[in-house]
Amino acid sequence: MEAIDSAVDPLREFAKDSVRLVKRCHKPDRKEFTKVAFRTAIGFVVMGFVGFFVKLIFIPINNIIVGSV
Repeated sequence: MEAIDSAVDPLREFAKDSVRLVKRCHKPDRKEFTKVAFRTAIGFVVMGFVGFFVKLIFIPINNIIVGSV
C-alpha cells in the first residue's frame, strides 16, 4: 500500500496544482492583448533583422573560406 501511495501522491499534487492554476487564469482584455501582440511582433521583427544581418555578414566569409580551397 505504501508503494501505491508514493506513486499516486505526486499525481494528486499535480492535479491539485493544475486546478489551482486554471482557476487563477483569466482571459486578457483588449488592452492587455494588444500590448502582448505588439511586443511579440516587435520581437519577431528584431529577431528577423538580427538573423538577416548575421546571414549577410557570414555568407561572404563562408564563400571566402570555401572558395579558397
